[in-house]
Amino acid sequence: MAEQIRKKQISPVELVGAHLAKIEKLNPILNAFVQVDGERARRAAQDAESAVLRQARLGPLHGVPVSIKSSFNVAGLHCEAGTRLRAGFVARQDAPLVTRLKNAGAIILGTTNAPELLMAWETDNLIYGRTNSPWDLERTPGGSSGGEAAAIAAGMSAGGVGSDGGGSIRVPAHFSGICGLKPTPGRIPSTGHFPVSAGPFASIGVVGPMARTVVDLKVLFEVMQGPDTGDTNAAPVPLRWTSDDESRRLRIGYFENDGRTPVTAETRAAVRTAAEALRSAGFEVDPFRPQGLDEARQLWWKYFVVAGGMLLGPMFGGRESDLSPILREFLDWSSAQPAHTGRSLLDAWIRRDAARAQFFAQMQRYPILLCPAAAIPAFRHGERSWQIEGKTVHYLDAWSYTEFFNLLGNPAAVIPVGQSAEGLPIGVQIVGRPWEEEQVLSVATALERQCGVWRIPPLASGISTAG
Repeated sequence: MAEQIRKKQISPVELVGAHLAKIEKLNPILNAFVQVDGERARRAAQDAESAVLRQARLGPLHGVPVSIKSSFNVAGLHCEAGTRLRAGFVARQDAPLVTRLKNAGAIILGTTNAPELLMAWETDNLIYGRTNSPWDLERTPGGSSGGEAAAIAAGMSAGGVGSDGGGSIRVPAHFSGICGLKPTPGRIPSTGHFPVSAGPFASIGVVGPMARTVVDLKVLFEVMQGPDTGDTNAAPVPLRWTSDDESRRLRIGYFENDGRTPVTAETRAAVRTAAEALRSAGFEVDPFRPQGLDEARQLWWKYFVVAGGMLLGPMFGGRESDLSPILREFLDWSSAQPAHTGRSLLDAWIRRDAARAQFFAQMQRYPILLCPAAAIPAFRHGERSWQIEGKTVHYLDAWSYTEFFNLLGNPAAVIPVGQSAEGLPIGVQIVGRPWEEEQVLSVATALERQCGVWRIPPLASGISTAG
């Protein structure tokens, strides 16, 4: 889209208008956007068109319409993170990554739906209600960045921003047939996000780009990355894209399941397809299941579920009636566990560092890993368990494949590769070493070239978006 704008093949005004028309058509069905800032988007598009006519210097996203998850500050828009505790809250200034997108020429269409305080792998809350998948309205687009995934998959947005503490970018990307990147904590600043990334969450929670293709993901990553003083994990890591020859020297290990939680047959097939595609592209690809995955899963639970409940539960003192069913369920899971003491939290912290050291030593041989993004494709609203290979897989276990890498701090991308028997998209996860997002995205690019599997969801296929 940006290239067509630079070549004057399409007008930013036309492009924004086409997206707003699609939002008007599809959002009543999907409920992906919670606020659409059409008037300001149209004004920004007119300014963008004037800059093209003046032959001004244009940013890499000049005139491109994007969306932002409603847990980020966007000046003048609601930032409620799906909770009644913040109902009506309007941000006064942009989060740094929003500023970077605007400086690159992107046009903000509005903000997208999320579960209450982002604590779920589906998207529903008491303020705005449930978001539906553009692949099947009876299914969820995932969570917590589910509104963002649905908007992008359906063509209501060209790309955007999500956040991820346990798969909240990667699971919606997998469910919705798009691409998403969970970076290393600090590579893209989480400043201006709510809940605030602090304490245990600062070690596992990140913000990152979502888009329909890896090429788009790379452009968004380039614009958004870089240190910010508000993010305590920030580091001045320069961009370094690897050449195709350098990328092909990366040894890749893949595993179809973690030995504990089974995945569907189509999910295993998608991982094998990805492995064979990369082998055909010239990579050395071997079966390899790292040790320590279950330790990482258990520690993630202590960080995200136990500590998360301790941090979020007290916010509802005297306002328990404002709790959404999804968040109440999460807090029940948390309170069923012994609360952290200083010693137990210190023990979890030390064990996490030991697990990371063990895992990174294994990645010396395999700096890139391929594995499932989740045990299942998009599930029906409200489902909490599934039968796979004769075993019951429960809700929290189904996403362990993404949770590992939040605990360990690895960057990881998900791109669509296969599909289920019902025609639902299935993504494959590409995992790298900390601060090596460029290698992850380079391998993802090679895989996308080989597979070329992005598809338009049925709900959106009959409606054209310019670009």
